[in-house]
Amino acid sequence: MGYSALSLMGHAFRGNTQWPTLIAAPDMRTIYDIVIIGGGGHGLATAHYLAKIYGLTNIAVCEAGWIGGGNTARNTTIVRSDYLLNGSFALKHFALKLWEDLTQDLDFNIMYEPRGYIDLAHSDGELEQFELRANAMRLRGADAQILDRSALKARIPLLSLDMDKRFPVSGALFQPAGGVVRHDAVAWGFARKASQAGIHIFQNCPVTGFDISDGVLQGVQTAKGHITCKQALISVAGESSAVAGLAGINLPLNSINVQACVTEPVKPALDAVVNYNVGLSYLSQTAKGEFVLGGATDGYASFARRGSFERIEDVLARAVQMFPFLSRLRLMRHWSGTADITADGNAIVGQTPVSGLMINSGWGYAGFKATPAVGHQLAELLATGILPDLIAPFALDRFALGAEQDDAGIGPYPWLH
Repeated sequence: MGYSALSLMGHAFRGNTQWPTLIAAPDMRTIYDIVIIGGGGHGLATAHYLAKIYGLTNIAVCEAGWIGGGNTARNTTIVRSDYLLNGSFALKHFALKLWEDLTQDLDFNIMYEPRGYIDLAHSDGELEQFELRANAMRLRGADAQILDRSALKARIPLLSLDMDKRFPVSGALFQPAGGVVRHDAVAWGFARKASQAGIHIFQNCPVTGFDISDGVLQGVQTAKGHITCKQALISVAGESSAVAGLAGINLPLNSINVQACVTEPVKPALDAVVNYNVGLSYLSQTAKGEFVLGGATDGYASFARRGSFERIEDVLARAVQMFPFLSRLRLMRHWSGTADITADGNAIVGQTPVSGLMINSGWGYAGFKATPAVGHQLAELLATGILPDLIAPFALDRFALGAEQDDAGIGPYPWLH
């Protein structure tokens, strides 16, 4: 739907009462086939694929806040699949394939930009590890390149490669298909498409409990009423342990604060995502000219979505080592989110000990980039009852079986190393 400049001005002066709503506001039924707890990217993607692929629409999505208000919009929008282990790589690579066509699929511009993802190596030994990862990626069909210092300088001219730095750059792993996606567009694109299919989406509707009899799910209690359902999915990044606890499930994860910030806009200077791999500081430049920066977790468990000067200073110190001109820019705003992180840094996806209750949690830094693939695979699990191969490595019981998925490139979790 397009609007002329005069039409937009008219809406601005009259208020927003005439704007069309992106999602319907239905009355809640007492019975649904499936309840999806969490209206973030993963939950909404699951709803979309349930309708698109399997024709299932008697579904309720219960979001405690508002669409696009959780971790889906509290990240740095990066997408990539440069992982070593097949479990991590296969799912993220499938996601990259879905990102390519998702604007057309949703009829909603998600602004996917495959600018390229560059992971800097700071020693010859680290560069050798990157070569191992690049070879593994190429064997699985991905385009992965190793850039030496001269190739890196040609690709990112403003990157400082001075050898007198504490952690000089030896080279980099480059994935051309990596890049960025507009995060709130992802949330609203999936929400609109699911709503158009007839799926009911409820905002400001937290789940307050579960009805469980003899280990089998019977229903879900919400702030807007009780729902009888056959299946439910917990997909509430940052609140996974709290919501799972309502069902008596103790998840092996910690919830930890993650921060990001953005500078004032300047003219285009960086057309790729770059990660300073020692201590972690990653950044990209938006179409508006702002530099978006993120880094490592706070290092202690917390549900507080607020930042700290210490972490901001760490991120900026490394960013300025990469691009000295950043020292002259002002920070415009800052935000933080809560990441659920497991002992091996990988997700927990699949069936819980409660029959009919599924879990999708523990994504840490990797959640946003995996969004469409996770939704696609969870839709298959809920529709067929069969655990798809792409999410099988992330089952909850892997910790009891000694099948942890501790992967290189998974993210900045200092306690894993």
